[in-house]
Amino acid sequence: MSKEQKITTNIKAPNHDWEILKKHFPHCFDKNGKFDFAKFKSQMDSQNIELSFEKESYGLDWLGKSYARLLASDPATTLLKADEGHNTKPENANTENLLIKGDNLEVLKHLANAYYEKIKMIYIDPPYNTGSDDFVYNDDRKYTVKDLQNLLGIDEEKAQRILDFTKSKSNSHSAWLTFMYPRLYIAKQLLREDGVIFVSIDDNEVAQLRLLMDEIFGEENFVAEFVWVRKKKGAFLSRKIRKMTEFILCYQKSENDTVFIGEQAYSDKLQPIVKRTNSIKELVFPQNLIQTKLEDGFYEMIKSRNSTGVTFKNNFEVKNGIVITELKTEARYVWSQDFLNEEIKNGTQIFLSKQFSFNVLRYNQAEKTKTPSTLIDKNVEVGTNEDASNEIAKLFNTEVGVIFDYAKPTSLIKFLVRFLPTKSDLILDFFAGSGTTGDAVMQLNAEDGGNRKFILVQLPEPIDEKKNKTAYDFVKNELKAEPTIFEITKERLLRAAKKIKTEIIDKKIEEKEKEIKDLEATLDFENKEEKIKQLKFEIDSLKQQDLGFKIFETIPIWEDYNFEAEEFDSSQTLFDAGKLSEDDIKALLITWKTYDGIPLTQNLESVDLSGYKAYYGNGKLYLMHKGFTTDNLKALLEKIDSDNHFEPKTIIAFGYHFESARLRELAENVKTYNNKKKTDIDFIIRY
Repeated sequence: MSKEQKITTNIKAPNHDWEILKKHFPHCFDKNGKFDFAKFKSQMDSQNIELSFEKESYGLDWLGKSYARLLASDPATTLLKADEGHNTKPENANTENLLIKGDNLEVLKHLANAYYEKIKMIYIDPPYNTGSDDFVYNDDRKYTVKDLQNLLGIDEEKAQRILDFTKSKSNSHSAWLTFMYPRLYIAKQLLREDGVIFVSIDDNEVAQLRLLMDEIFGEENFVAEFVWVRKKKGAFLSRKIRKMTEFILCYQKSENDTVFIGEQAYSDKLQPIVKRTNSIKELVFPQNLIQTKLEDGFYEMIKSRNSTGVTFKNNFEVKNGIVITELKTEARYVWSQDFLNEEIKNGTQIFLSKQFSFNVLRYNQAEKTKTPSTLIDKNVEVGTNEDASNEIAKLFNTEVGVIFDYAKPTSLIKFLVRFLPTKSDLILDFFAGSGTTGDAVMQLNAEDGGNRKFILVQLPEPIDEKKNKTAYDFVKNELKAEPTIFEITKERLLRAAKKIKTEIIDKKIEEKEKEIKDLEATLDFENKEEKIKQLKFEIDSLKQQDLGFKIFETIPIWEDYNFEAEEFDSSQTLFDAGKLSEDDIKALLITWKTYDGIPLTQNLESVDLSGYKAYYGNGKLYLMHKGFTTDNLKALLEKIDSDNHFEPKTIIAFGYHFESARLRELAENVKTYNNKKKTDIDFIIRY
């Protein structure tokens, strides 16, 4: 089968809801692909299915909502380009982590096919629209009033009002919602069916965000509104209150069986309740105190709290065989001394507690967890904005707060990621900021042996020299780069990777290697060889931890690239393909392969067709260069015949680099080959 495609200027997020309608109600679409709602309603009526068509209903509406929907569905205006110098470094060559520079709406559209339903978790920290966070809506799309009238079906007056606010750098609620809607809409498509999204927000837009996410994700998929304690003390600027908290809204893609994993059920411990010298190995109940001969030292006294366990009561000291403390005997003891000793022998531990006077960790309940609380604070070991500033200051060797403001602490992101039961998930953050999410994912993998991957997206937003001269000078003078937030994101990831390798991975490897040496020196250790084998496996896993990341960026589609395939003939010269460089062709190839569902981190295989270089991956063969000849065609067909690992299902040729006669020859030979070999290879001419 042979066909032409206009793809480059028509990359958009696919509407899978529309595809479902087309699949189940094809007769409700006319020949031009327009949906006949009257026919659809008639079929529903005939099957006695009641549809509600009431105009009044509960929901969220704002000036620009129809325009926001248009933004979610209109084509991208960019291509994707690789940072080859960075991506080919050994630490980045095989990584599956991504950092993408560009407008996140454009990037999401590019990711929509390759990462459709591949993301397990999204975390974003969008602009809060506080009035002081520099958020303004500034749209550079060149729609006219007439365009919007036709595209949105609205009157001239409303079309003009929409254009006015999209060009006026507004920070109204309507502007913020118009900004957020298309990004969240496409983000939902990227989530797996069991995926979740977390969105940080403060009280300026939390009410609007909740309604917006109800509309996009469904009110039934609301999971929780977490409250994060973001300040240790709070600012004393208001006469009424001190703002100490922010919110994190959580929604799931759809109803699923995933259970969030909270903190360890027995994690609130400070120190074991043991004798304070090393000469005794068991805990002692008060009722057995007089009958038991104890060595001198300090002890912790324990008594029963209820029918389920024991609790700490007070300290006591044994000196010259005399117990120095006031003993009370009114308590009823549940565990006997023998039972307690047996529990301890099996691995049960008893701890002082942060929240209670005791905590008993039974030997068979070590992995038991609590359901996460909606309150996120220091009690679950999550830091504040001040902690985040300290983290960044240490990484960049600067004073606190001079490189990046309002970052989130890695402990917050790690806390949320730990909700997920698996350790190999793909995590997306398309408001990457300083890169906290990437840092947190790498840290968590190093700590628990996970294999999580991240995708970060950050706009190359200029750093204002007047507002933050330190950051501006740091990027310009030390990094030798254009002073943008993206450069800080990139540098933070590089520095974090080095720190994680040195402080976590190398340290763990050293400890395990020492343990191996100790085991090898032991003669009578049970299962010694198995333990050594396991430790070596753990060392290999640590050495293979992914601390790299590939970089891509969006670049504008070339000027005058306005080819309309249906109008093309060989006499037309609508675009001068001769001005395309090798880098341009590479960008086109990356953009097309991502559109075709091939992940950005997956490299295409170079294929030599008798001197002509083609690119192959996931059953697709790309012919991008000029100079394709009959000999190259012959080599292609022979390779398909002889190479069992080379099975292209689609051959894609860049139309501008092929003469019309050569395209016809390709199409005819592919058709003949299909008939002869009973195959079904598609041939596509793409522009």
